[in-house]
Amino acid sequence: MLALVLAGKLLLRPARPAVPPPVRVAKSSTAPATAARLFVNVVGAVRRPGLYRLKDGSRVADVVTRAGGPTPKAQIELLNLAARVADGEQIVVPRRGLAVPAAGATGGSAAVGPVHLNSATLEQLDALPGVGPVTAQKILDYRQQHGAFGSVDELDAISGIGPARLEDLRGLVAP
Repeated sequence: MLALVLAGKLLLRPARPAVPPPVRVAKSSTAPATAARLFVNVVGAVRRPGLYRLKDGSRVADVVTRAGGPTPKAQIELLNLAARVADGEQIVVPRRGLAVPAAGATGGSAAVGPVHLNSATLEQLDALPGVGPVTAQKILDYRQQHGAFGSVDELDAISGIGPARLEDLRGLVAP
């Protein structure tokens, strides 16, 4: 009789489901990583100048907003607010009444203030005395490979810029 009861329980026991339970999968290493971060220095006519950490792909408008927005003395129309910012770049928000070079101006116009090595364009570098387009491109390549310039003395590492040229540029450029 005991055997009949055990046999009945085994036969009447519910069958195992045909579908196995779900398997937990760890996040894939191919999943998109968090957005890269970059650091941008904002100076000039903004409410809170300083160093800001932003997402890669941020625009000049984002940086100015993070810095509290422009002051009433800012000449914001001289900035390209749609331009993307790069890591290590310095954004200068100009003040009204200060002379600034026209965008894309080369030779013939007197530069106001130093050319910033970490944000200068090829045209701005090419306009420096003794720096032609080839050397200007070498400066951009060096910046791309080694990151932001920490000092003007790093220009010595670029072929075509020796001690004499470095001294000529020292008062005209800044990191």
